[in-house]
Amino acid sequence: MEKQIFTNEIILSWLQYYSQNTPIDLEHVKIIDITKKNKNVIPTVEAHKTTLVFTNAGIDDIFYRLWNAGLGECEVWYNEGSDPSGEILHNQIKDMINRGINASAGMLIINPNARNSSRIGLSNEKLQRGSIQYVGSEIRSIILSKMMVDPQDDLCVISGESIAIEAALIAAEGSVIAVEYSQADRSTLEDNVAHFDLHNIKIIDHVDKETMADCPVPSLVFLVASASTEQELACLTKLNPNINVVIYTLDFKTAAALPDILHDLGLADVETIQVSVTKLRSNNTFKSDPAPWIITARSREDS
Repeated sequence: MEKQIFTNEIILSWLQYYSQNTPIDLEHVKIIDITKKNKNVIPTVEAHKTTLVFTNAGIDDIFYRLWNAGLGECEVWYNEGSDPSGEILHNQIKDMINRGINASAGMLIINPNARNSSRIGLSNEKLQRGSIQYVGSEIRSIILSKMMVDPQDDLCVISGESIAIEAALIAAEGSVIAVEYSQADRSTLEDNVAHFDLHNIKIIDHVDKETMADCPVPSLVFLVASASTEQELACLTKLNPNINVVIYTLDFKTAAALPDILHDLGLADVETIQVSVTKLRSNNTFKSDPAPWIITARSREDS
C-alpha cells in the first residue's frame, strides 16, 4: 500500500474536522506524523494533553504499546476512513489494544494526566536491567543539564546508555547515535529502546568515518572517557569542527589531561567539575556514590 503524504492542506483539514465535531480544545495540540522516521509516539503522548497523530495503515500494535506504557486511560478520537469526514468514534486506549490502524488517517489522543515539563534524571528502576551499571539519576541530571539538549538536536552518545535514552526523549525532533562496544551492553540498550518505544536512536559498535557515514552529523557528543577517547574526538571534530563535548570520567589523571586534548582539537571554553552525591541510608548512616569528573567544551564558534 502506498504511503500517504500528510501535507499542510491535509493536516489542516483534519484539524478542522476535529474542531467542528468534538468538544476538544485544540489550542495546544501537538502534531506528530509517524509516517516519517524517528518519531516517538509514547513520549509525545506522555508529554501533551492533546496529540494529533498521523499514521499509515498496517500498524497492528500501536494501541497495545500505548497501553503497555501506562497510557490505557487516554482517550482516542478517530474515524474509520482515510478522509476527515463521517462519524467520529472515541474509546479509551485500554479498550483498543486488540485493534490496529486500518487506514491512513489522523487520530486525536487525549491524555488528561500529561506532564508538560521535561523529565530529567529518570529513576534507574525505570530502566531495563541487564549488563549495564547505570550512573545515579542525580549525576545523570547534572550531565544532561551540562549537555543542554534541544528538541531538534542530533547527538552522539558513547558508552552512556541511560544518557542515550534520556537524550532521545528530550531530542524528540532530533536523533541520537548510541555507540556501544560491548555486545551485551548493546543488547541491554536495545531492550531500553524497545521499552521506551524510541525510534530516534541508532546503535553502532564503534566510531569511525565509515560507521558515521550514514548518520546525522552530531552537534554534541557525550562520552565516557576510555582508551579510544582521543580517536573518537578526532573523528567527530573532523565531521563537525563546531561540535560541543561533555565527558565523564572517574579517573583524576584522565580528567587532568583532557583539557589540553580538547584545546588541541580546536575546542574552547573548557570546564572541569567534580560531582559528589551522598545519601542517608535507612540505618542513619551516609553512603557516598563514586564522584565523577565532568569535562565540558564548547566550540570556538559558541565561545
